[in-house]
This record gives sequence, structure tokens and C-alpha cells, in this order.
Amino acid sequence: MDDKRSNNMKAIKGKDTSLELKVRKYLYHHGFRYRKNVRGLPGTPDIVIDKYHVCIFVNGCFWHHHYHCKLATIPKNHHDYWVKKIERNMTNDAKNYHLLEQMDYRVLTVWECEIKDAFEATMENLIAEIKDID
Repeated sequence: MDDKRSNNMKAIKGKDTSLELKVRKYLYHHGFRYRKNVRGLPGTPDIVIDKYHVCIFVNGCFWHHHYHCKLATIPKNHHDYWVKKIERNMTNDAKNYHLLEQMDYRVLTVWECEIKDAFEATMENLIAEIKDID
């Protein structure tokens, strides 16, 4: 990996990202109380709302490979490395979501591109899903 990309990747945080903070702030101001980064649950969900038995993951499109998303491109350098890494992330996501569902949690995912492109609509949809409103 070249030094520039390596430094960029090292700078990316795993928790309390700007997107997570934005989603949490919105939920809090709309009356939701939650726990964050709950280590005792599979996959360490970004947000857990116990009242509704919901786990929310705020996923980066690149790291979790959001299908058909312009942000989910695989770098040309070290292509095999990135394919393996992203496939491993996707496998872990599926496994953890399944384990959470077996624990009777509803698993919701909010994608980076959705937050950036249509924040208000995405949050309204998220709240409807949390409350299980059709």
C-alpha cells in the first residue's frame, strides 16, 4: 500500500464517526434514548434502542460494500487485499445481523451515502422503522 493511502486509511475512525454523531444527535433530539457501541452484542452495534429492541449500524459504503453505490469502489492498487478485506467485512456483518435477530433484535442499517444525499428523509424513514410504522 502506498504511504498516502496508508495514512488516509489510518485516519478513519471505527466509532464515533461524524456520521454516527449526526444520526445519534438527530435521534436524541427526537426523543430516543440509546446506548452506543454496545460491546456485549454481536458486531458491537453503533446504536441500541432498548425500548424498541433495535440495533442500528451506521455503515460506511466503502468498508461494508454498499451495492450499486458510487462510494463502494474497490481500489485498483492491492486489489486482491481489498476484495478479501471487504468480503470479510460483509461476511461478519451478515453473521452478526443473524445473531442479533436470533436474540430478537431488529437490525437496521443506515448507509453513508443515504446520510450524505438525503439526511432528513433517511432519518424520517429510520424513525418509522424504529417505531415499526408502515
